[in-house]
Amino acid sequence: MLRERVITALVLLALLIPAVMARSPLPFALLTIVLIAAAGWEWGRLCALPKWAAIASGVVLGLACLGIAPLGAGIGQVAIPAEVWGGVTALWVLGGALALRVGPEGFRKVDRVLRFVLGWILIYAAWAALMASWERGLAYLATVCALVWAADIFAYFGGRALGRRKLAPTISPGKSWEGAFSGLVSVIVLALVVVAVTVHPHGNLFWLLRDRLGLAGLVVALIALVALAVVGDLVESLAKRAAGVKDSSQLLPGHGGVLDRIDALLPVFPAALALVTL
Repeated sequence: MLRERVITALVLLALLIPAVMARSPLPFALLTIVLIAAAGWEWGRLCALPKWAAIASGVVLGLACLGIAPLGAGIGQVAIPAEVWGGVTALWVLGGALALRVGPEGFRKVDRVLRFVLGWILIYAAWAALMASWERGLAYLATVCALVWAADIFAYFGGRALGRRKLAPTISPGKSWEGAFSGLVSVIVLALVVVAVTVHPHGNLFWLLRDRLGLAGLVVALIALVALAVVGDLVESLAKRAAGVKDSSQLLPGHGGVLDRIDALLPVFPAALALVTL
């Protein structure tokens, strides 16, 4: 299992790093469209759609991403009003809170077409936010990802060392309040270090939040973004538990599916853009 995880991670890095660093948005856009189309297929499966409908979900999602900006016109030049990111974030907050409140049993009773459509829209919006983040530069993109990864990694280790109170026992029994707090503290420390060492003005997420909201506002924004990362993770866990599966798929050996790897990023990309653009 460990060998598979390492090999898969190395292959993904070998594809992602050159794509991210490329001057043209085309390599990054095409690679992420393939991944997001796979996520669309996985979401269709989690919503118990027929096999053909789940495949169609992925294909249509990939084509919809291409439709944001035609290849010949320079894909990646995403021009979306800031209010859209605010609306997507509000949908995550309201929909996520409702989904977590009803739990796996309640989620299973929701019309599968309704939950499929809502999830499909949110995945689509996340890809658009990802490309808009790429346009803001590597520093911005890297700090958004670093926020989510730091929260996840330190929540895991903090939960193992200190975890006592379950965060969502019916959805993800391994998560604890102590782990979530550990992840939040790590993100705040990371942000303060980045703000302290970067040259002003700078395009990274933490500096932009500090510049727009002040130090106290930065901390509040980080709390909100980490909370949304947890919501994204829990909503995907909820969907898997309702579907009776451990992973969203087996596309990534040792890692499960694409949704298993990007669930926490899905709400954070649009929410971060809302905070720095509204």
